[in-house]
Amino acid sequence: MSVEMEHDWQAIFATPKPKIGERAKTNLLLLLCLLWVCFGLVGHTPWKPDELQSISVIKHLLQGGSWVVPSMAGEPFLEKPPLYYLSAAVFAKLFSPLFAPHDAARLATGMWMALTLTFIGMTGRELWGMGSGRQATLIFLASIGLVFSAHTLNPDVAGLAGYAMAFYALALAPRKPLRAGLVLGTGAGIGFLSKGLLPLAAILATALLLPLLFRHWRRTSHLLVLGTAIISASPWIAPWLIALKQQPPALLQLWLASETAGSVAFGYFTKTLSWYAWPALPLAAWTLWRMKPDRSSIQLPLLFFLVIFLVLGISASSRDIHALPLLLPLALLATPAVDTLRRGAASALDWFGVMLFGTFGFLVWLGWFAMMTGMPGKLSQRMHKLSLAYVPEFSLLAFLLALALTMVWAAVVFKANKRSNRAAVTDWAVGMTMVWGLVMTLWLPWLDATKSYQGTFESLRKALPSSYACVTGRDLGDSQRGALDYHADIRVQRFETAQRLECDLYLIQDERGQDKIDPGSDWRLIWEGKRPNDRRESFRLFQRRQ
Repeated sequence: MSVEMEHDWQAIFATPKPKIGERAKTNLLLLLCLLWVCFGLVGHTPWKPDELQSISVIKHLLQGGSWVVPSMAGEPFLEKPPLYYLSAAVFAKLFSPLFAPHDAARLATGMWMALTLTFIGMTGRELWGMGSGRQATLIFLASIGLVFSAHTLNPDVAGLAGYAMAFYALALAPRKPLRAGLVLGTGAGIGFLSKGLLPLAAILATALLLPLLFRHWRRTSHLLVLGTAIISASPWIAPWLIALKQQPPALLQLWLASETAGSVAFGYFTKTLSWYAWPALPLAAWTLWRMKPDRSSIQLPLLFFLVIFLVLGISASSRDIHALPLLLPLALLATPAVDTLRRGAASALDWFGVMLFGTFGFLVWLGWFAMMTGMPGKLSQRMHKLSLAYVPEFSLLAFLLALALTMVWAAVVFKANKRSNRAAVTDWAVGMTMVWGLVMTLWLPWLDATKSYQGTFESLRKALPSSYACVTGRDLGDSQRGALDYHADIRVQRFETAQRLECDLYLIQDERGQDKIDPGSDWRLIWEGKRPNDRRESFRLFQRRQ
């Protein structure tokens, strides 16, 4: 193997013969990745649905709770293994003096996404040659379905990093089997300890099918890859399983039940990908149309996509965040299309992205201007109606950041004499970063005012009597219980579990369109409230009469 193909782990996006400006391009890509990752990590309270559950688990760990059986709002929470929560708790412990605990914890998401982007770039170069890592990363960054989920307190982002590591390892396996085995086992272990059996099943199935289906992996060295992977995965998987086995048997059954709680969802994920995976989806389709499937750089991402799609389709619940791993193989399949796409099609894709992100950027600026100035009047009234709790306040820092993002986007997309296939992918990635950055600077206080439970449950806490035994909760969702735990330090005892009212306080969540529960004459109403703009749910707190 030539020396040129040796990996430089400190320059994963470099080309074999750097030209003038190549180093600058790499530095700009790294800057773009940094901006994309950082915007939205701090500055807002935990949002429904996943963040509120996650922050309650993280709070439990910070208070010295069990890492083997994490607790959410006082109850065992085994929907996901504990790796992401542990990493977020570490970040919260380290950075909470500088940030609010939820913001500090969310920095862990940035770490996991940085790992994911790194391994996407390395996989792109391994499959398609030096210089392709940049294109693979840009395509992934531009994915419409990625941006929100990749900035939340959610174990799925750690699972995505595990998938990305395993994907790179399988691409590297024929060339560096020992290193590939170490990375494969680590990725599988991270995937399992973040998301459970689903990533482990997908990664294992792909690793076993590759030598059975394709000659490129049909070599004795693949046994070394698999053996090394088993060894390197064991420290991630075994300790938690052994510790969980030593807990009461009901907890192991609870975890296994959560692992099998999915449903058949092929139709849902097919529909979701039609918008979720742009612009990777049309580019990947072009690659499959133009290139023969006998190339190893086609075989691996195609098989990886099919295996993940099959596993998701038979075992995952119908939520778009579960489609995140599908973006990895699609981005890698899309990479060669950047240079082979016909000029007219590339120009159409480019201008579609320019118009799409330009329009959204304009609307964000217009909405912000209406909030700050009251003009145009109808729009200002509409923005206020959508977020009644928001009090407009000008932030110079947010304004300057948003202005800089907009100017950079305009300079990139309207640069003269730069129309090329690669410009189309760059424009999509920069456009996505620009719009996300604008929303997370100009609109973030407005969004947080309408999505946060903090004000509602702090009001509830103030209404609590000076002395009470406990609180029974009825019809409370997991997100609401997590919010109560985090914002008000209230851990309710669920009526659905006990089927009796043992506490002297009784909290009921009412849903729009459903009859309100009457607790009876033994109870008196002491508080009721809801989020200012929430038309679906409200809360009532009763105290037992003496």
